[in-house]
Amino acid sequence: MITKIKDFTVGTNLSNALKAGLSAVIPVLTFSYLGDLQTGLIIALGALFTFPSDTPSNLKHKINGILVAISILFSVNLLINITYPYPFVFYPVFISLVFILSMLAVYGQRATMVAFSALMIISISFSHINTGWKMLEYAGLLLSGGLFYLLISLIFHYINPHRYTELQIVECIKLTAKYLKLRGDLWELNSDRKEITRKQLHLQVELNEIHENIREILVRNRTNYGSSNQNRKMLLSFITLVEVMELAISTSFDHNKLHQKFDEHPKVLMTYQSLAYNLARNLKSLSKKIRKRKSYTPKNNLVENLYAFENAIADYEKTLGKTEASEGVLMLTNMLHYAEKQVEKIKTLERAYTSNVKLKDLKGRDKDLENLITPDYYPLNTLVENFSFSSLEFRHSLRITTTLLIGYIIGKVLPFENVYWILITIVVIMRPGYGLTKERTLNRFLGTLFGGVVGFAILATGPTTTILGGLTILFLILGLTFNPSNYKIGTTFITLHIIFIFAILNPTDDVILYRILDTCVGATLAILANHFLWPFWESLNTNENIKNSIEANRNYLQQISILYNSKESVNAKYRLARNQAFIEIGNLMASFQRMLQEPKSKQDKLQQVYKFTVVNNALLSAAASLGTYTQSHKTTEASASFNIIFDRIIKNLDYAISLLKNDNKLTETEAPIDDISNNSFIELKKIREKELSKADDINSQEFKLKMQEAQLVIEQLVWLTNLSENIIKTTKVLMKPQPQAETNPLKTFFGSNNPEAL
Repeated sequence: MITKIKDFTVGTNLSNALKAGLSAVIPVLTFSYLGDLQTGLIIALGALFTFPSDTPSNLKHKINGILVAISILFSVNLLINITYPYPFVFYPVFISLVFILSMLAVYGQRATMVAFSALMIISISFSHINTGWKMLEYAGLLLSGGLFYLLISLIFHYINPHRYTELQIVECIKLTAKYLKLRGDLWELNSDRKEITRKQLHLQVELNEIHENIREILVRNRTNYGSSNQNRKMLLSFITLVEVMELAISTSFDHNKLHQKFDEHPKVLMTYQSLAYNLARNLKSLSKKIRKRKSYTPKNNLVENLYAFENAIADYEKTLGKTEASEGVLMLTNMLHYAEKQVEKIKTLERAYTSNVKLKDLKGRDKDLENLITPDYYPLNTLVENFSFSSLEFRHSLRITTTLLIGYIIGKVLPFENVYWILITIVVIMRPGYGLTKERTLNRFLGTLFGGVVGFAILATGPTTTILGGLTILFLILGLTFNPSNYKIGTTFITLHIIFIFAILNPTDDVILYRILDTCVGATLAILANHFLWPFWESLNTNENIKNSIEANRNYLQQISILYNSKESVNAKYRLARNQAFIEIGNLMASFQRMLQEPKSKQDKLQQVYKFTVVNNALLSAAASLGTYTQSHKTTEASASFNIIFDRIIKNLDYAISLLKNDNKLTETEAPIDDISNNSFIELKKIREKELSKADDINSQEFKLKMQEAQLVIEQLVWLTNLSENIIKTTKVLMKPQPQAETNPLKTFFGSNNPEAL
């Protein structure tokens, strides 16, 4: 419990809540002291509704984003007040504002949060419609509240400029440790590999998101890298963490085969599992020390673990003899090489937090990072292109516009106390996807109900105004702190905050009942709208997500082929293709997870979507394995057979893409021919055998390296070919009409206990 409280106090959620809380509380207390509480409350509203637009970025983009948000908040409030007395003007303006603001989501996260703030201001504007100069005065106070929040935010930034990025890296280290721990779990003889694979894919989605977030912040601040040890430390840490994940994904083992091979010699696998667990333990320990800003000492000596595994391999070879143990030793040596690379990277990460990081320590690893982020560019044609029912944002904009209009009309026609509470509930709950809206609806309802019960119980004790004021401030900060991580708890505290504000301004118990009633109406409208008004089920986007994933893998494989043939160093195109492949796999898995939250009747072809996710992830793993090996080893010249097989794999993927596009340019006769691939494999094996037979000393290091390359390259080519053919088969099944949706993909997809056995 104490540890959780400490983690809570050092997290960015509390820091952000304090920024918003201070920018709201200071004006209220100041103007209350001056006898003008109303003015303080309006300024506080301006600050609170500016807060969502303060998304993580560099200082320049942070200031620009907040200023744009403030300007929009000022403008929309003024427009609502000016047009409200004239219904024939008001309704078109209201509809247009809501629709256009909602469409801003096409420009990314920052624009989405600015639009959210603006929709909240539109909703809250109906709490008090002003006329004459009062309109300009009210909008001006909102503007000043936004500017005051910007001032508070800048003060927090300069007090601790690196804390957010530091905590993001902490979270990244923690998630990476979890991923490595799951890899260790796979070595249990009777482990549930289906469930472990599912958890790994879920973690990959989370890690992709956090990698993009950290990359965005670090690269935007690139000019500071050379001048600060802290900046260099964070950059080196991030690059190393990405490499740790890529190495883990690119190195897979056939656990069933290994267990069968070493069933009578369990010591080697147990020693390796212990090493795998210690990799994760060291990362987890490091994340805790960085969070607490304490000195770090490794919990386990990873080098000693490597020696223990080497000794276990030597004992295995000694027990069976060199000839009989040769195949097993080669398999174990590949595992050892993976572990050595992973230990090296984790030691690099540990050194970053135990000594100063110099610019030369980056060794050019930060090269071309700018190519991996999306530049800030907001062209008008992006908005225009999304004016289509095929666009998720367009459908959501139509839906929320219609729902807010219906909510407003219901609030005006029926005797509701506060129309704007209905509208705020709709804005807060409604999300483009059905699953998230449903989840937020339930959490908001439960949070509001629980907050109402607790609020009523507290008010029944007859607290003084001073106590209510203190609780109001406390619950505001707690509500803003928990909202991002636990919406139900956050809503509970926000409900208590609002109840106590009204208890101070208008002491009556009815406010609780009105709050619950309005929330129920808004939540009901939101969930019904998401189900019946132009819903965007994930199945509508399935083909596009799968196509993007296959295309990204295809492009990555092309770059690997170029790298293997040219023997040149890794360039920007390779890095970009690799990064995009990882991102698209994450997007595909995220789409599958959203589909699971939708009604079962809408989970169209769920089994195929999950199979595509697993197969594409396996394809990425095999490709990354070949790419990583090519980068870190001096490989032999690529043969004609190698290129024939590689071209065949890429043609397989092209054919699958053409099926998804309903493109008839590639016909069945142009699909892969097994004889060509089989002949190429036979030829490639012959070439490798001929090369190896010329070796003078089969015990030499050079011979062992060639053996390792021969085994890895041929195995990966066989695996890639099988996977690409599996993708074609699954694509054909996907494109056929299904009588009903499958709802248990984990059970139906895996035919064995090994998720890699496709």
